[in-house]
Amino acid sequence: MFQNELLKWYENKARKLSFREKKDAYSIWISEIMAQQTRIEAMLKYYNRFIEQLPDMKALAACPDEKLNKLWQGLGYYSRAKNLKKCAIICMEKYDGKLPETKEELMKLPGIGPYTAGAIASIAYDQRVSAVDGNVIRVFSRLYGMEEEIDSRTKKNIEKLVQDSLPEKEFISDYNQALMELGALICIPKNPRCISCPVKENCVAYRKGIQGNLPVLKKKKERKVEEKQFYIYVYKNKIHLKKRENKGLLANLYGFDEERVPCVKEIELKEHTHIFSHIQWNMKGTMLFVEQKTDHFYSIDEIEEKYAIPSAFVPFYTQVKQIIERELV
Repeated sequence: MFQNELLKWYENKARKLSFREKKDAYSIWISEIMAQQTRIEAMLKYYNRFIEQLPDMKALAACPDEKLNKLWQGLGYYSRAKNLKKCAIICMEKYDGKLPETKEELMKLPGIGPYTAGAIASIAYDQRVSAVDGNVIRVFSRLYGMEEEIDSRTKKNIEKLVQDSLPEKEFISDYNQALMELGALICIPKNPRCISCPVKENCVAYRKGIQGNLPVLKKKKERKVEEKQFYIYVYKNKIHLKKRENKGLLANLYGFDEERVPCVKEIELKEHTHIFSHIQWNMKGTMLFVEQKTDHFYSIDEIEEKYAIPSAFVPFYTQVKQIIERELV
């Protein structure tokens, strides 16, 4: 079997990451949630900032929503930050400020699915359970030469193969991380680096020369396209922010208005497109200079210190900020 070779490779080649070295459940949990849609290298600066400000469960549970969103800014998927706080509150009330140790109990918490639960339970608590993410699915589909489409049935088959491959408890933390690391560094989606793979001799896809064709993924549904027009009101050197409704995309976050008001001057901003999971916004923006100041106008310093601007709006905010700094300050 391939486990010994994989573990030797991991011992010598694994990236040195603080949340791995600590074996602290809180740190591992935060890092796993952040890494769900972000590469580790890009995620680290956000992780370090977050842990510095919210070093433990108590601090996270008590964190004001605005501060939490600001700390999460740049990572997207703000519902994940919301679930982190919900989870922290439950852990403070029910688990003495700690994450539970079993995969089953972890999966009962908000925002923690089978993979994240398995990662926390195995890495932090040495529980002999699997942690199957996209990386691990890709590794095992190639190892076993699985040429069928990855659907719920084949995922279950892969989960069983992973579970059956688990080593003794003393090696489980390193083993699960090694599988993830192999998928992230070597067994990558396109042009896998098979020459450097420690388990290539055991890989059916490598022997057949079909590794570039696997896994066979379902075709994604076409995204719905929406045309959006936003208005960015400016009074002197302050920008108007509007808190969005508590449902739908970017719920409860700050953005710009979609209704126009009279102005003394307007500037058309450069258009851009923002892609969400299932929706594409084709966005137009207009900067409107107004004569009267109402509520919710903020200076650039206030915005950058306190308010999270979702990435969908950042291109407009950046353009407006540059115009203000060039013409008004």
